[in-house]
Amino acid sequence: MQTPDLRGVTVATILPFDNDLEIDWESYARVLDYCATPEGIAAVFVNGHAGEGGLLSEKERDEVIRRTRSHIGSKPLLAGVIANSTAQAIAEARLAQKAGADCAVLFPPSALGQGAAMNARAPVAYVRSVAEAIDIPVSIFQYPVPSGLGFTTDTLAEMAAIPGVIAIKEGSDVVQLYEDNWRAVKKANPELAFLPSNYNWFLPQLAIGADGILSGLVSLVPHLFVRLWDATAAADLQQLRALNDELHPIVRTIYGSAPLIDMHTRIKVGLQAMGIIRSALPRPPLMAIEPGIQEKIRQAVNAAREAGTIVR
Repeated sequence: MQTPDLRGVTVATILPFDNDLEIDWESYARVLDYCATPEGIAAVFVNGHAGEGGLLSEKERDEVIRRTRSHIGSKPLLAGVIANSTAQAIAEARLAQKAGADCAVLFPPSALGQGAAMNARAPVAYVRSVAEAIDIPVSIFQYPVPSGLGFTTDTLAEMAAIPGVIAIKEGSDVVQLYEDNWRAVKKANPELAFLPSNYNWFLPQLAIGADGILSGLVSLVPHLFVRLWDATAAADLQQLRALNDELHPIVRTIYGSAPLIDMHTRIKVGLQAMGIIRSALPRPPLMAIEPGIQEKIRQAVNAAREAGTIVR
């Protein structure tokens, strides 16, 4: 089993649709040109939340993987597995492997809600079953703990020790838990790639410790995230703070207003304002962004372009 190198910046790509809500492949190619191919982007993650993977058909998910693989060449390609059962997860992971994915990113099934994620028994068995059924490695998608689907520190440490588990997308959304998870996971498996994705506070998590960054926001500001990671790798706190100052207004614009589920559609609005995609529509039940927030996003994007934060 080959293990892709996930150190650095992984972009979770958005997926544009046309006005009939079919995938706009021409716009998607421009998205990949903009945020997946620049120097410093280590890997690409498709069919996750940013790519509305849970709203795609099996055929669409397959084609997203195949087209992305063709576009990015040998760069590591991660594919989300958003399933409701272990059997479905295995089937989706096998299809992702066949289509060209290098790693299957396992989202927690909804059946692990209502407290089941707080006990290691079922989540660890789920991950082990999928990892043993495929010939590519897996990554764990850690949800915010308040969602009811986030795993405990002990559970993440047990998962990290499973053969074939090579990464954790860390989204606990609590800074104390982030540090606890970092320490426990690294003790269980020092080689595992610990990838922060807590969108509200990139600076603290990078300062605590990380092996890379995985975020949908990279779709909008890839060059800034490459600089952010370079500063992290150099342990340059002064530069990290300066780059965080550049990033902060964009973070607050994309993630600051309720409902939070609109975050990726707001990124689409930004990409549309830049001329990269034609439409910012999501698939229902997600909703189009309200005009007032759209205008704030366009203003933030224009300001970032003028400041050189966005390179386009």
